[in-house]
Amino acid sequence: MIAIGIFSMVLAAIYSSWTAILRSSQVGQQAAASIQRARITVRILEDSLSSAQMYLGNRRSNYYAFEAENGDEPRLSFVARLSKSFPRGGKFGDLDVRRLTFTLENGSDNSRQLVLRQYPILMSEEAFDERDHPLVLARNVKSFEFQFWDARLNDWTDEWKPLNQLPRLVMVTLTFVDTPDSRQARESVTRMVQIPAMPVQPGWQPAVLPGAPPGAPGAQGNPAATPPQGGVPPPGGFPPGGQPNLVRPNQ
Repeated sequence: MIAIGIFSMVLAAIYSSWTAILRSSQVGQQAAASIQRARITVRILEDSLSSAQMYLGNRRSNYYAFEAENGDEPRLSFVARLSKSFPRGGKFGDLDVRRLTFTLENGSDNSRQLVLRQYPILMSEEAFDERDHPLVLARNVKSFEFQFWDARLNDWTDEWKPLNQLPRLVMVTLTFVDTPDSRQARESVTRMVQIPAMPVQPGWQPAVLPGAPPGAPGAQGNPAATPPQGGVPPPGGFPPGGQPNLVRPNQ
């Protein structure tokens, strides 16, 4: 009986140690997965912002508008030329110039999650079922904030009013929590992203084939459709003879 009692105590100690190891391993894996997801989310934001594009010849149609809104329902929307390896890139094929919209929304489990919707600039979200089925980048996000460097004020500002102008420097901050009901932040990630692109001037914007929608990038009626003074056409525009260059449009 004494031997059986000692053996039972040893088994109980081994079982309790094993369950503690399993719980700690599970917690560690969840923490590592959460950190990795946060890194991937920040990397997606960095890659997309550094690939932002804008064509000033289409500023009236707002195809390339840069929109930013902080607050309880933050929203960041802009157009970028994306690589094939960008998330959901295979869904859009060769349509690599797309509008990206990052928003912080409520999930099905009452958690706040950062989602991404994207679609080609001449199409709508409905065409690719992005409105109802966005890409969830991160869950348990407490806040999504961004600031922009204002050269006139020589300081950071949380508003970006000029829709037809790209900010030179963007600071993005993501704050994560452990659970949807948690009030204490688990991790806060801040990145400063420099946008190297400059808005494409109307004289440089190539034209596209006739029949494009009104105000579409490079459509007829755009200043790029006719050569500037001196007879030198813009890249991809019409030469003095009126025949289009054999250059495929870039947008």
